[in-house]
Amino acid sequence: MAEQYCFFFDDDLFDETDRPGFRRRVVVGDHLELWFWRIKGGVEGSFLHNHDVNEQLGIIMRGTLDFRIGAADDETRKVLHPGDFYLAPPTIWHGDSVFVGDDEYGEVWILDVFAPPRSQKPAPISNAQHGTEETP
Repeated sequence: MAEQYCFFFDDDLFDETDRPGFRRRVVVGDHLELWFWRIKGGVEGSFLHNHDVNEQLGIIMRGTLDFRIGAADDETRKVLHPGDFYLAPPTIWHGDSVFVGDDEYGEVWILDVFAPPRSQKPAPISNAQHGTEETP
């Protein structure tokens, strides 16, 4: 159920992507965009990427995210748990993620906030988009 200004948790409102195990719900505002991810633990499909003009703030809500962030050649991995978050300014590389699901759902829940909103409407995400601005 959604109202003009309030959005409620509804499992049926999460869209499947073309990457098995990745579901998302997207809310677009005038100055930011929210992607609520539900990702099955252990799935692959998050590639190292960056965004030309968008800042991305990711908040870990459930599960664990093991990923890279920084220079493209920096192999250092960061591990984030519920309540932790990251900020990827424009052009900063991030991704190459390992998702460890929580005990209750076996999923990782991430809230990604983009500012400004992404220029394209969310579309199915494929491996072919690796390394492009369109890859979240």
